[in-house]
Order: sequence, then C-alpha cells, then structure tokens
Amino acid sequence: MPDWFAVIILGVIEGITEFLPISSTGHLLLVENAHWLPRQSDLFNITIQSGAAVAVLLVFSTRVRDLLLRLDDPVTRDYLLKLVLAFVITGIGGLVVKRLGFRLPTETAPVAWATLVGGILILVIEQTLRGREQTLRGRQLGSHITWLMAVAVGLAQILAAVFPGTSRSAATILIALALGLSRPAATEFSFLVGVPTLLAAGGLETSQALRHTGAAAPDWALLALGTLVSAVTAFLVVRWLLRWIQTHSFAAFGWYRIALGLAMLTRLV
Repeated sequence: MPDWFAVIILGVIEGITEFLPISSTGHLLLVENAHWLPRQSDLFNITIQSGAAVAVLLVFSTRVRDLLLRLDDPVTRDYLLKLVLAFVITGIGGLVVKRLGFRLPTETAPVAWATLVGGILILVIEQTLRGREQTLRGRQLGSHITWLMAVAVGLAQILAAVFPGTSRSAATILIALALGLSRPAATEFSFLVGVPTLLAAGGLETSQALRHTGAAAPDWALLALGTLVSAVTAFLVVRWLLRWIQTHSFAAFGWYRIALGLAMLTRLV
C-alpha cells in the first residue's frame, strides 16, 4: 500500500474518532497493531489531532469569536476562564506525564480494556441521566459550567492521555454529564477545551522533532496530508454529532465500545 494512501486512511480514522466518544488514539493503535496499516510514530498520531482541533475552530467559529471579543461580558469571561483552567490543568499534568517518560502503549490489551470499560460507563451514566431527566419532567439539565466541572474536565483529559482507548471526548463529556451538565453544554465545553489541548500537544511534538536533528527526519509532506484529511473529516463529523445529540443520547457509542472491546479481547485469548 502506498504511504500516502495509508496516511489518508489514518487521517480519516482520526477525523472520525477524535471527537466521537470512542477514542482516536485507540483506533489508530488498533489498525496499526492489526498490521492493516503501517505503524506510525507518536509524532504522527499526535500531530494529526491538530487537524481535528482546527475543524472545531471552524465549526464553533461564532462561539470562539464571541469568547475572544466579548471579554467585557461577565458570563463570557467566566466561561473563558473555566476553559483556561481546564487547559492549564491538562497542560501541567501532560508535562508531568511527559517528564516521567510516558509513551503510548503498543499493546492491544490495555486499549481493549479501556474501550470496554468506557462503553459500560457511558451506558451507566446515560441510565442515570434518564432517571434524572424523568425526575425533572422534561426540563433541561443544567447548562452552566461550574469551577468543579472545569477542574474535572482538565483531569479527565489527563486520564485519557495516559490510557489510550479511554477517549478524551468521552472522558470529558461523561464527567460533565455526571456533574449535572446537559449533553449539548457538555459537548461544547469538551470540544472547545480540546482545541488548545490538541494544538499544544501537536506543537510540542513537532518542536521536539525539529530539535532532535540526529533522529530520522519525519516526512513532513505526509504529516501535512494526514493533518489536512483529519481536519476535513473531523469538520463533517463534529457538525453531524452536534445535530445528533439534540435528539439522541450517547448510548449507541457505549454499545459500540462494548462490542469493539469484547471483539479485541476475544482475539487476544
């Protein structure tokens, strides 16, 4: 298979899975471990996430513009500060993990277990939310982001980075839902805090690759191609998901994760 074609497929996988609660890193590792596609470097797997982050900026362009240009509005300023707090917590935790020498696992087993457990948690939380919504008798769950939610989202992003298969979007959305936030509000906050998180991670990996001149130079053209494909795919997926959650829960993704996790574990036996 030509390298460029493999990179396009990986970019599509990244774009589809980055913001769906099913784990992009986990899926990339799975297709590489199954030898369906050639294994890529951590630089590639992390940097193409930047394309997905750019896609979110485009989808939420109006919201992002308001956050940057309406700082005189107390509500806007409060929301932005909570985004910053979640990102700072993630950034500090990410640097600590990096200093400890953490690298993405190459084995399928931990990804399989994280995928399975994450699917079960989605179903449990959705069942809890269903009961809560019935208690509210049709009224919407909360849409106000609290400082506790911002802290929890930041910590959830660290958890997802350490355990591929957990899914950054799943971890952050689920913790916000568990703390009482509505699905649309939780999804928006998760996606927006993911933008600086993913861009910072990609920028850090790229800068380190540029500094290590003794190592084999990455193919920047293929890296750019994967990032572009990821951006286009993620743009379409995010727009679809925002419509989906208006009338659906995340339960379907929970069942998908359970089926995928069981399939992976069965293959390992």
